Amino acid sequence: MSDEFVFDLITSAMATTLAVAGPLLVTALIVGIVISVIQAVTQIQEQTLTFVPKLGAIAFVIFALMPWLMQQLVSFLIEVLQAIPMVVT
Repeated sequence: MSDEFVFDLITSAMATTLAVAGPLLVTALIVGIVISVIQAVTQIQEQTLTFVPKLGAIAFVIFALMPWLMQQLVSFLIEVLQAIPMVVT
């Protein structure tokens, strides 16, 4: 097992993690900013107000992107499983 192989595997794992988590984090960020602006305009400073819209938006994004997310995770799993013989030798 070479250093290049380990580096490639770690790079692939981090890229897959960013690809899967990225849309969810961006959605939470956008919804959070919109709710914060609404709170600032209306002067409603309730901390729990952002939870339900974020939860709903993230659930929507998860269900909308589920086929793509699963494809990314399955392709990474296949890559890792195919690399097992290189790790053993």
